Amino acid sequence: MSRSKCRLCACDLEHTFVDLGMSPLANSYLQPAQLGHMERFYPLHVYVCQHCLLVQLEEFQSPEDIFGDYAYFSSYSDSFLQHARSYVDTAVERWGLAAKNLVVEVASNDGYLLQYFVERSVPVLGIEPAVNVAAVAMRKGIPTVTKFFGMESARQLAAEGRQGDLIIANNVLAHVPQVNDFVAGLKILLKPTGVVTVEFPHLAQLMARNQFDTIYHEHFSYFSFLVVERLFAQHGIKVFDVEEIWTHGGSLRVYGCHAEDDAKHVNVRVDELRSRERQTGFADLAHYLAFGPQVEETKQKLLSFLISAKREGKTVVGYGAPAKAITLLNYCGVRTDFIEYTVDRSPHKQGQYLPGVHVPIYAPERLRQTRPHYVLIFAWNLREEIMSQIAYIREWGGQFVVPIPEVAVYS
Repeated sequence: MSRSKCRLCACDLEHTFVDLGMSPLANSYLQPAQLGHMERFYPLHVYVCQHCLLVQLEEFQSPEDIFGDYAYFSSYSDSFLQHARSYVDTAVERWGLAAKNLVVEVASNDGYLLQYFVERSVPVLGIEPAVNVAAVAMRKGIPTVTKFFGMESARQLAAEGRQGDLIIANNVLAHVPQVNDFVAGLKILLKPTGVVTVEFPHLAQLMARNQFDTIYHEHFSYFSFLVVERLFAQHGIKVFDVEEIWTHGGSLRVYGCHAEDDAKHVNVRVDELRSRERQTGFADLAHYLAFGPQVEETKQKLLSFLISAKREGKTVVGYGAPAKAITLLNYCGVRTDFIEYTVDRSPHKQGQYLPGVHVPIYAPERLRQTRPHYVLIFAWNLREEIMSQIAYIREWGGQFVVPIPEVAVYS
């Protein structure tokens, strides 16, 4: 069997980071009529490249299949909306953005972020490959082109005079199989004195906090700062600042500019984070190879909790139907024998089922009707928000359970 090649440096992939077995695509929710039909499962086997140390999945599914019609709408999280508004306020102030500028967002989703620039009278352009999601943004009055981003689309937009003073790429870098083409596209679309900001889940947090459930087929790559800095440099982009932020269980926001833009000086935070990652072991292959056994132990602890609850006659349900839940439940082999249902605020998911494990998804009102003993929070990165929204489960003695980094119960 021929080995897969690293999507960054094209070397053979020989070392396993973690093997989560076979799993359906993360956002392939099932309609009731589909429950009796065959489902497609794909390997969720993550490798680390021994040469460039990029952590990555093999590409078994094309981006067109995953993102052509997408079930994730950013506007259904209050926390993300607040995060977006805060980012916009800071960006407008820091870069002096006004009506003469253009802000371009790659993977702009339903316009959840660009809407706040529009409120500030800053011209915007969204680039969003998922037709159904882009349509929502356009109904909000946010100009959006429906296409995948890379060198070709960047050249086309640049030729139309639509280069960005600020280019935003939040939570998209991991979703891109052709990372070199994507970053080269950012370089092409960026004005000579422009700034690009890229947010992505930080591999250091994934490993330290055991966030293996953030691994799914639509996340092709998992980035350390060291790898991203090297990737950007290869394509003529200088990383001049970096911030550690809370989203997705711990992310980085990286600021880049053209390498030849001498006006932007490198912040001390760049040197500090680079040094910290080296000290932690992110420049050494052995550091990555220790992750798999840690994940197996977490699986055992979750199963122990669910088995104990079952034996005690306690009911366990879920909160949220994120991609995380699909990875977690399929890897652990947990179906409705342990988790009766889950609830989600998004009407796009209600009435459907989680793929693979066939756990039904209801509206949150179901919690009051059934009064479960435990609510397992799948969207653990929004734990505080969710516990506040459904604090009423305490009225009947209900408790919250968080599965990551390890099982914890909150009253």
